[in-house]
Amino acid sequence: MAPRTAEGRWSLIPSGGARVSATESATALAQQLLARYGVLTREVAAAEGITGGFSAVYDVLKALEDAGRIRRGYFASGVGATQFALPAALDLLRSLKDQPEEPEVVLLAATDPANPYGTILPWPGQPPGEGRGRGPTRSAGSVIVMVSGALAAYISRGARQLLAFLPDDEPAQSTTGRAVAKALARIGLLVHEINGAPAVDHPLAGYLVEAGFSPSAMGFQIRQSGFGRGA
Repeated sequence: MAPRTAEGRWSLIPSGGARVSATESATALAQQLLARYGVLTREVAAAEGITGGFSAVYDVLKALEDAGRIRRGYFASGVGATQFALPAALDLLRSLKDQPEEPEVVLLAATDPANPYGTILPWPGQPPGEGRGRGPTRSAGSVIVMVSGALAAYISRGARQLLAFLPDDEPAQSTTGRAVAKALARIGLLVHEINGAPAVDHPLAGYLVEAGFSPSAMGFQIRQSGFGRGA
């Protein structure tokens, strides 16, 4: 029943092979998580759905720390205080401590494993504003915009509104606002509402105009060749 191209993807092993101990299994799991995330917290265990939770790998992580192979500390704010990290991951975090001269913009599907929000990190508090809708979720078709590693905007599937998370202080607000507007312009949007209110009343409106959006009775829109979607 399997196609010929599937050959070699599976191998027959003896049914009476050596059993893996609980310690060996936990060690392999901990090493895999370290390689995947760099920094391990309790939230990682919850996101991965590990049986037994963080305690299933805690003893192994502690042993690796005692052996000097990983480090323990409080490396990332906003998550649990019990954190273990690979030395290389810490060096990378330190190199990213300062804000880049030019904002680094990433457009991702909300369900993308590279999106830490909604799993490892909590979604930011719902932006203020009357009439705001449901908060962001990791649902298919939804899109996020991250600016220099922080969530800056969320667009729900098929919606004509978006949630914006702009910093309160300048020049961070202007830098983030312009980056978000340029990212939205690349995919072609009709922006009707921002944070549950008319888009024209939000600070992002000026940056949308700078990015090529035009105000209309329906909101801010931009016309481009290729595909478009509403937000």
